Amino acid sequence: MSRIRKDTKGKVLHKGEDYKKDKKLYRYSYTDSLGKRRCIYAKNLEELRDKEKQLQRDQLDGLDIYVQGNADVNYAFHRYIATKTELRSSTKTNYLYIYDRYVKDGFGKKKLSEVKYSDVLLFYNALLGKGLSIGTVDSVNTVLRPTFQLAVRDNVIRNNPADGAMAEVKKKWDGNIGIRHALTIEEERAFLESLELKKNLSWKPLFIVMFGTGCRISEIIGLRWDDVDFEKGIITIDHDVTYYPRSDKNYRCEYELALPKTEAGIRKIPMLKKVKDALELEKQNQREHGYHCLVELGGMKNFIFCNRFGGLQNPASVNKVIKRIVSDHNSKEIVDAKREGREPVIIPNFSCHITRHTFCTRLCENGTNAKVIQSVMGHKDIQTTLGIYAEVSENKKKDIFEQLNNQDVI
Repeated sequence: MSRIRKDTKGKVLHKGEDYKKDKKLYRYSYTDSLGKRRCIYAKNLEELRDKEKQLQRDQLDGLDIYVQGNADVNYAFHRYIATKTELRSSTKTNYLYIYDRYVKDGFGKKKLSEVKYSDVLLFYNALLGKGLSIGTVDSVNTVLRPTFQLAVRDNVIRNNPADGAMAEVKKKWDGNIGIRHALTIEEERAFLESLELKKNLSWKPLFIVMFGTGCRISEIIGLRWDDVDFEKGIITIDHDVTYYPRSDKNYRCEYELALPKTEAGIRKIPMLKKVKDALELEKQNQREHGYHCLVELGGMKNFIFCNRFGGLQNPASVNKVIKRIVSDHNSKEIVDAKREGREPVIIPNFSCHITRHTFCTRLCENGTNAKVIQSVMGHKDIQTTLGIYAEVSENKKKDIFEQLNNQDVI
């Protein structure tokens, strides 16, 4: 039997109620539809309970409005996100960030039952017109479509107005938009050679490991010395570290350690000689310069890649370095190629994820078994692996026909 709680005057307190002596106020604590803890205060218990009743009425009114189809999209989204209890906190926060930034103050105020397919199309096209990338608009669709789908399942609306909208938007844009293309062998080699410059040397181990393992950036950030078996030449991937905006007013970022989303993400990757050398170089650099990672997350420490302050790297910083190295290389390469009378090797702008795609492409180009590649990459679905295989095969087909042309046999 639970203990009966009372205030300083001997009055029985209900569940969620307490008295704050320091503030001389009564408090009622509850969880809102987003799963956040909220509090209301009052000078006396009677006033507090009046506020509790009003809160309950407001919550019921909100539900009635939703059931009748009179709620706005914002209410429906909050209801949807409250049901997603299985989401990682980082994923949930990203959804909230995307919604608050691009939907909440405009499209989010539309009445749920009045939103049509054409409204969603116009909204997505308007976002693209403002300069947003197709990927960002796709992220907006990732939160809107299931929001409407929940309303369909709740029998609040008959059809999902977002169904097929994103596919239609993509049709009107370049057919290759959003497709990640791996670096060619020449481009990859040019980037890695740029790491030999003095100003880039400190980044060499990180990028060698990225290009040589195909790991996700979150897995690279989370890599610890304990995960590397130099004797057996194996890297174990069984966790990652994400860097995501918190769900506070300013969306300040923080790190979170987590297990891979699927079992396929847990794997062992054989070390290429260059990867092993790069990790040994990083260990030597840290020993010689007297620094190491000071961060501890979820009981884990001894992370490999850190900045000069002992903090973890983050994807934005790594992408910024990639952009600088690419820009420096291209500027110099154009001048050198002109002087030497040859075609320049221009490296396209790319992000962290392209290093992973590039590694997978190199495996495909070497005819590695698709199931082996799937295992090394940690792809949940073999179709992801086969999709990259198909792109490589298409390029090889063109090369073969070009060779036939040059041989002048047919």
